[in-house]
Amino acid sequence: MMRTTKKISFWGIATILMFWACNQPNENTPATNTAQKVKRYGSITGLKPEKIAAYKKLHAAAWPGVLKKITECNIHNYSIYLKEIEGKPYLFSYFEYTGKDFDADMKKMAADTTTQRWWKETAPMQIPLPDAAAKGETWSSMEEVFHQN
Repeated sequence: MMRTTKKISFWGIATILMFWACNQPNENTPATNTAQKVKRYGSITGLKPEKIAAYKKLHAAAWPGVLKKITECNIHNYSIYLKEIEGKPYLFSYFEYTGKDFDADMKKMAADTTTQRWWKETAPMQIPLPDAAAKGETWSSMEEVFHQN
């Protein structure tokens, strides 16, 4: 009987420790507690067909300074997808924001000289949708209609 109790205690503790260890945030995981809420953003823009290869190449070797600034501005899980629709290429962007002041963080990013140089490379490759172009922007915001963790 004593061996069974020790086995249960060991496996019970091991299970608790494994669960705890697997659920600890690390430097690459945004906090999801109530103090730091995640807000998800999706956006879309067009891409010039003749710039597809250059756009992919540029993003395959994204500049470290740009990546650092993205993280400093509380953006995580940032992805860009390419999709052709009716013969035209479009880019879909998704990211999660964990900061407290989105507008301030976006101003901080826009003020960064490395990011400004990056945008000078990427902006001429893109074709803003009419709603974004009317506001002088490149990416059109999208409405989230479903999410499941």
